Amino acid sequence: MIHYSDEAIHEGLRLRSDYIINFIYKDFFPLVRFLVTENGGSLEDAEDIFQDGIIIIYNKINLNQLILTSSFKTYMYSVCRNLWLQKLNKRKAIFDKLTDVEEYIDLPVDVLHEASYNETELHRIIQIHFLSLHEDCQKVIKLFIKNIPVREIAVIMGFRTENYTKTRKYLCKEELKKRIANDPRSQQILKQ
Repeated sequence: MIHYSDEAIHEGLRLRSDYIINFIYKDFFPLVRFLVTENGGSLEDAEDIFQDGIIIIYNKINLNQLILTSSFKTYMYSVCRNLWLQKLNKRKAIFDKLTDVEEYIDLPVDVLHEASYNETELHRIIQIHFLSLHEDCQKVIKLFIKNIPVREIAVIMGFRTENYTKTRKYLCKEELKKRIANDPRSQQILKQ
């Protein structure tokens, strides 16, 4: 099995390398799964916490704000541990002491402040609903996000007119907005 240095992981995440992301899931997810399932959570909770942790770390890397004072593994575990503590706190679950499987570090408050967690959670919900859209809708939205001219999008998608292309984009966006608005999880986050 290939092992990557902390620097390689950092750079791979910045570049969204599939190899690095797969390595992180394969190598680090079992630690988070153990932490969450041994401390009152489900496998789905563990997957959510892990994904949220990766998003937080990715965002910090993108903003050039990630400074490791430990190994990446310890940092990743610490982020996920804090996310899980926040989730337990929201559920009003009481734990005297978490069952840990890895060393962890105390992270500065700004790493996981409430707004950051809510943004990450909302981003995850948006992504879930985006991926549930029909493949054509996903493609149309992605092309518009990349600022591809309407004429080119019409050609790429095989649409007959630019007006139909604009209408299609509008309908796809509205469908996505509706799905997000009707999701109780996003409603809960937006209330906070």
